[in-house]
Amino acid sequence: MLTDKELSAISVNPYKQDFPLLANKPGLAFLDSAATAQRPAAVLDAQRHFYETMNANPLRGLYRLSVEATQAINDARSHIARFIGAVDSEGTPQGNEIVFTRNASESLNLVAKTLGPTTLQPGDDVVISIMEHHSNLIPWQQVCKQTGAHLVYLRMDDDFRITDEEIERKIGPRAKIVSVTQVSNVLGVENPIRKIADRAHKMGAYVIVDGAQSVPHVAVDVRKIGCDFLAFSAHKLGGPMGIGVLWGKMDLLEKLPPFLTGGEMIDSVTETDAVWAPVPQKFEAGTQDAAGSYAFDADLSYLESKDFSTLEARELVLARYLAEQLESLPFIDIVGPTDPTRHIASVSFNVRGVHPHDVASILDMNNVCIRAGHHCAQPLLLSMGLSSTCRASIAFYNDKGDIDQLIAALTKVWQVFHGND
Repeated sequence: MLTDKELSAISVNPYKQDFPLLANKPGLAFLDSAATAQRPAAVLDAQRHFYETMNANPLRGLYRLSVEATQAINDARSHIARFIGAVDSEGTPQGNEIVFTRNASESLNLVAKTLGPTTLQPGDDVVISIMEHHSNLIPWQQVCKQTGAHLVYLRMDDDFRITDEEIERKIGPRAKIVSVTQVSNVLGVENPIRKIADRAHKMGAYVIVDGAQSVPHVAVDVRKIGCDFLAFSAHKLGGPMGIGVLWGKMDLLEKLPPFLTGGEMIDSVTETDAVWAPVPQKFEAGTQDAAGSYAFDADLSYLESKDFSTLEARELVLARYLAEQLESLPFIDIVGPTDPTRHIASVSFNVRGVHPHDVASILDMNNVCIRAGHHCAQPLLLSMGLSSTCRASIAFYNDKGDIDQLIAALTKVWQVFHGND
């Protein structure tokens, strides 16, 4: 149970005022940040500022506005690299290792469609976990069908953990690619990425990490977790929609073929051939969302101004309170660990005898936003004998009142279907 000090800390909320949508809707309990976060005013202002003061196509002009737009993108790359620990031995951020995409899904597809065909042979293994979001499952399914490789699943035990024994058993000499989510978008559990990466590298495999649910909530250092590639989305951190990030080790990025072609991803073109631009431009065909990159840079500055470690600690307390309060309701079944300390920013659950879509609709009538469905993780749910769940997910801008509002609304859901029994 939370201490009085912890309860007091999450009862106070100095953050909502920074988020226009939340500030303008004081009665709203927004508990769907795992799908997309709200945007602070700093992000909205930055995007508008770009279009008002430096709107030009980056990389393509020698005039001042274009140079400023290009510099904005380069500054964002460096900031993102520093944020995820992509620095050299002297601490200099390696911005050229940052590839901009539309979202984490595109980043994962980029790796699957370029690394897969150049790495896999018939009989090789691609290892993923049963917890994967479809974005980190379907691309590997398709690549395995095309190359004759086998798709192997890391399974969880009864406590929703991927054990050391499972890692040793599934990541063997035939493994060439291992692609795993760091934090499950359904269960909220964090996987042992470092152990997985160490085993994969020992077997000679590449390691890709889906950081869509981890980068917004825990400090991620790509050097410490030992991955070769990391994918995540800006919008889940409070940045703009339509901006994704792929980080990769430079030597690997240089070896991969382009994913899309056209625009600034070329160095030169003849009638019969082309020479690709250097990384990262090689993977960024067409006009990039320079305003979005600039706004994402501002978003990271906002998060750092609040001290990311402080935000992380607040979210852990909020997640514990959320899990404890849900567990206290006799008609709620939590989907995932019952240990409240193991939930990273989200808790999935079901109301007994009530379809999750009905739950979400009634909660909406009570000004509470949650997600209901299969959460783009159908194999995971099917492995647990489920077709859908409810999911409440928090961010640092939530508070105790939001969770209390959810709990009160869930009681109303039960009463709608069961009276006061």
